[in-house]
Amino acid sequence: MRWTSAISQAPDLVQAVQEAASAIRAELGPSDPNLILLFVSEHHREGFGKVSALVGSEFGSSLVFGCTARSVIGGGREVEHGPGLSLTAAILPGVSLHPFHFEMDSLPDGPEARQAWEKRFGPDSEPHFLLLSDPFSFDVEPFMRGLAEGFPHSRAFGGLASSGTALGDNAFFIGSEVHRQGLSGLAFSGNIEIETLVAPGCRPIGTPLFVTRAQDNILCELDGKPALDVLRELYASLDQEDRNLARGSLFLGLEMKGDQPSYRQGDFLIRNLLGSDEATGGLVIGGVARDRQVVQFHLRDAESSSRDLEDRLSWLARLDPRGWEGALLFSCLGRGAALFGCQDHDSALFQQYLGPISLGGFFGNGEIGPVGGATFLHGYTSAFALFRGRKATGAEPR
Repeated sequence: MRWTSAISQAPDLVQAVQEAASAIRAELGPSDPNLILLFVSEHHREGFGKVSALVGSEFGSSLVFGCTARSVIGGGREVEHGPGLSLTAAILPGVSLHPFHFEMDSLPDGPEARQAWEKRFGPDSEPHFLLLSDPFSFDVEPFMRGLAEGFPHSRAFGGLASSGTALGDNAFFIGSEVHRQGLSGLAFSGNIEIETLVAPGCRPIGTPLFVTRAQDNILCELDGKPALDVLRELYASLDQEDRNLARGSLFLGLEMKGDQPSYRQGDFLIRNLLGSDEATGGLVIGGVARDRQVVQFHLRDAESSSRDLEDRLSWLARLDPRGWEGALLFSCLGRGAALFGCQDHDSALFQQYLGPISLGGFFGNGEIGPVGGATFLHGYTSAFALFRGRKATGAEPR
């Protein structure tokens, strides 16, 4: 297995494709790779309808798959402003690739869903899934829950396209096909291992709390007190710097492993606080809490986000020193230089801890990746997927 990634900032689309393709050829040689992942910035909007064909003309037998975004990542670099075209190429011996596309009204559902998936991938297959979704036409979270029911041991990762603000602004590429809405997916099966890493970039404040009453996405009581009163008490205890952060960067963490005796940064699924109800003292959250669940308030800033990612990358490097052949990064539009004050922050940390691994991807309207054994749609995170062939022992893919 071999991966490489290249990026071009040429303002002319044809030139950008040629530059990136030439860099891919220089690394992999004249044979077509099995897969070309294409991510193209909104600055090439006029060429969205033809860019996959241009890439396909450079790599005639490769599967071209990808989407559009406000900003793209390739060759270990993050191009956040101006034109950008990213190509990530992979030679995947023994790997089967199955692309698919769904609209909301064409999803497999009910008792026939598993049979539909088995017909597509094979009855004994446990594929892993790259998912690229349109935020304006497709509700990806119910789809991911259905995917998990059908394939409980599979991993799903990816992001929401971000090249516009309305239905039809995004584009999704599968070979020569161009879709302007829905969800495009790519299933990997066979001789491949995939690891995922999701870095929310938040730090806990206060103490863990029990949900003593909740209704859908309304957090009514914490430790027997109105949730809004608990938040006010916490706010009063903060120093001025954290109070300033709390006005715009306050989140709620939902624990994902109920059997833990203690909780620390990284044990929570981070969700937005959407509002409050003065009459009832409840908090509206961007998720669903359950009674007796442990929650904790979190703050987000550049230092916490950087430290969180470093801790996770360091852990992964220690956990598995065998190394990886390639990787993808799906980062929130709220990260990057706007948060850290410098270019290539997450990409540089990734290579610092894991080495010069080929890295491509894009900045999205949401990031897809697992936390606590289940896959979620995230915001403000960096979500990585790492790839390599199976061990020579023939172990099952992760």
